[in-house]
Amino acid sequence: MADALYAEARGITVLDLDLVLAILHHFFVFALFGVLFSELVVVRRGMDAAAVARVVPIDAWYGVLAALILVIGFSRAIFAAKGWAYYAHNAFFWAKIGTFTVIGLFSVRPTLAFLRWRRAGASPTDEAIAKVRPYLWIQVALFPLLPAFAAAMARGYGEF
Repeated sequence: MADALYAEARGITVLDLDLVLAILHHFFVFALFGVLFSELVVVRRGMDAAAVARVVPIDAWYGVLAALILVIGFSRAIFAAKGWAYYAHNAFFWAKIGTFTVIGLFSVRPTLAFLRWRRAGASPTDEAIAKVRPYLWIQVALFPLLPAFAAAMARGYGEF
């Protein structure tokens, strides 16, 4: 409540803050999906060293965007209109956090592979690529759960 009063005293309403944080959160989530899909397109059989050089910075953006999503998302949950009490008692919120965590865990192996391939300075083998691609596909497959859980949560489903 004190944060809301301070924000209003500075001319920023809680609703303004909620809107800005929501826009940023959604933008970063869509951008993350774009980055993930870009990795899926670049990482394929016959990949050469130039493609490895392209995928490493793409993957770095994956990490940056994931961190921004967490910071903005939790800022929304704590400081914006609905407040932490709304989110803390919602099963879909925790399902969304859990799914995001699982997606993040599935991103570790590809990231390590990309860095290893770049360090080697040679094209990865098709076998090495075949070991990484399922991790990318799993992330892509899980990703639609995030907006589904968010939509259910925003409509009050999952309260406990």
